Amino acid sequence: MAASEENLRRALAEKQASVDAQAETVRALKSSPDAHQAEVDAAVEALKALKVEAGAAARRLEAAISSNTDGASSGSREAFRQAVVNTLERRLFYIPSFKIYRGVAGLYDYGPPGCAVKSNVLAFWRQHFVLEENMLEVDCPCVTPEIVLKASGHVEKFTDLMVKDEKTGMCYRADHLLKDFCKEKLEKDLTLSSEKASELKHVLAVLDDLSAEELGAKLKEYGITAPDTKNLLSDPYPFNLMFQTSIGPSGLSPGYMRPETAQGIFVNFKDLYYYNGNKLPFAAAQIGQAFRNEISPRQGLLRVREFTLAEIEHFVDPNDKSHPKFGDVAELEFFMFPREEQLAGKSAQPMVLGEAVSKGIVNNETLGYFIGRVYLFLTLLGIDKERLRFRQHLPNEMAHYAADCWDAEIECSYGWIECVGIADRSAYDLRAHSEKSGVPLVAHEKFPEPREVEKLVIVPSKKELGLAFKGNQKMVVEALEAMSEEEALEMKATLESKGEMDFHICTIGKTVSITKKMVSISMEKKKEHQRVFTPSVIEPSFGIGRIIYCLFEHSFYTRPSKAEDEQLNVFRFPPLVAPIKCTVFPLIKSQKFDDVAKIIAKSLTATGISHIIDITGTSIGKRYARTDEIGVPLAITVDSTTSVTIRDRDSKQQIRIGIDEVASVVKEVTDGESTWGDVMWRYPTHSVLHTEDE
Repeated sequence: MAASEENLRRALAEKQASVDAQAETVRALKSSPDAHQAEVDAAVEALKALKVEAGAAARRLEAAISSNTDGASSGSREAFRQAVVNTLERRLFYIPSFKIYRGVAGLYDYGPPGCAVKSNVLAFWRQHFVLEENMLEVDCPCVTPEIVLKASGHVEKFTDLMVKDEKTGMCYRADHLLKDFCKEKLEKDLTLSSEKASELKHVLAVLDDLSAEELGAKLKEYGITAPDTKNLLSDPYPFNLMFQTSIGPSGLSPGYMRPETAQGIFVNFKDLYYYNGNKLPFAAAQIGQAFRNEISPRQGLLRVREFTLAEIEHFVDPNDKSHPKFGDVAELEFFMFPREEQLAGKSAQPMVLGEAVSKGIVNNETLGYFIGRVYLFLTLLGIDKERLRFRQHLPNEMAHYAADCWDAEIECSYGWIECVGIADRSAYDLRAHSEKSGVPLVAHEKFPEPREVEKLVIVPSKKELGLAFKGNQKMVVEALEAMSEEEALEMKATLESKGEMDFHICTIGKTVSITKKMVSISMEKKKEHQRVFTPSVIEPSFGIGRIIYCLFEHSFYTRPSKAEDEQLNVFRFPPLVAPIKCTVFPLIKSQKFDDVAKIIAKSLTATGISHIIDITGTSIGKRYARTDEIGVPLAITVDSTTSVTIRDRDSKQQIRIGIDEVASVVKEVTDGESTWGDVMWRYPTHSVLHTEDE
């Protein structure tokens, strides 16, 4: 807990104790027959003064809590969110799926403007990553055989802990209930002692690392019940989040709807490597639907059961993770949140990416390169760079095989939301599929001359490990095989001297005893003509729906109408992602103006610019407001047969331009070749006669 908040809680507790003591004094004086009225009055005045001081202390604490919870009160965040969501649903950016049947939680339909925004975001993703890096794009099925997801670990481990209402059977995510309880107490209970507040903050920090037993114990300790009925809850138990199905009519070939798109790339590695001329590094990319049977979906587009992922698997030599284009991003400076700063209770600070890599804060250049490219992608889309940070995973979040992992987190009304994960997954995935399929997913480096090399050979005894660890055998084998050379040699020396060694297995959260019979570790000399190795994988994974929702919030604002009698909604989308690039308005109902509008529309279509013609009889001001509300950057008003005005959404300034130049000027602005300011230098500013006339 921040020192200032801790001190304020302590100060408030002291003030409240003084109030309680003085209140007791007043009660004693009033009940005493010997007390003088003047003495009672003085005690009452002292009590009033202490209450004023306690009230001031409470307000200071509220302000501190507000600044520690993203700088705004929960009420104002919810009001802003509701304004955004109401506008999005009313203008059909997205709506709950199957609405006429009361919908299904966690499923949403994108309407016309939402589809256009999503399409533009994905088109820019392809341009920024796939084309820029010459990636190999694939498109794999959503239905995945069980054996694939067994190899990847999803069948066994892709679970959340669930609890049930013991009377109604309603299901809840156990960690969500505990998280909501802690956050509500911290934000709203000003009587919490500093010690209790520190305890709740610690629970939030280690929430992802709690076992089912620990989570259940906390729910009982805090008296947490079912939110809807206040009934008692069951003990937490794991629930697999994948949608299960069967392939073929017999039902004998089990499968799942994929929970991510990455596995399709991994299982195709051998063919992709051959297609790339047997050369590393290279990257493969995939955009597609993924499915997770969320226990209790909430937060709109942020936690849904079907969503779009865009994922990259960059395959690289584990001995050389440099990147030839790292210099292009090394000078970028943005908010980074290394694990040491998190554990020290500090906040994210601006950091130069090149320095973060050189100091070892970011594990390697290739990981750093993708962090920089993700930063550019998000900010060019329209994400506010002041509300974007890259947070490094804490030790309790890291998979045992991961070398490093960072999340691009975007702040919105729900708090900091993970939207992109950028992980160095080492060689875990390819090794897992090689072992399960029997097909070696490896790369080769041919030597000009044969080399004598000393190789570390780790051979776990599956028989001995099976007898000792039974169902956990596979995870122990994986952990032994994933040891670094330094760890393996240390184990070899210990086993030779002592015969056994304690070994921590992250995947089961236990330290086990490994004996000499369970593993053979040796260094062998061999002559090799080539080096055969399993590539490491750097994986940037993008939650497209989450990015789009945060973009909606970052782009939304209100401004007064010309008469200042109402607030008008505006989405300030960059032209890059705006659902429609421009609108065409005949100023009045007139055949000659309608004909000019059609000529302009035809030229815009030929240039590939999305647009709409609005020939409704409403005032031009209302038509401007309608298109501002869906984020259209430019509005063309036809008020003569030779020239038109073009209005900029954000500045509301207008220029006058010839009809034959309209398409080329709109294209250069919406393609980003020129800014609105550049255009205003070249064309006369229009003296506005028909702007916000309501």
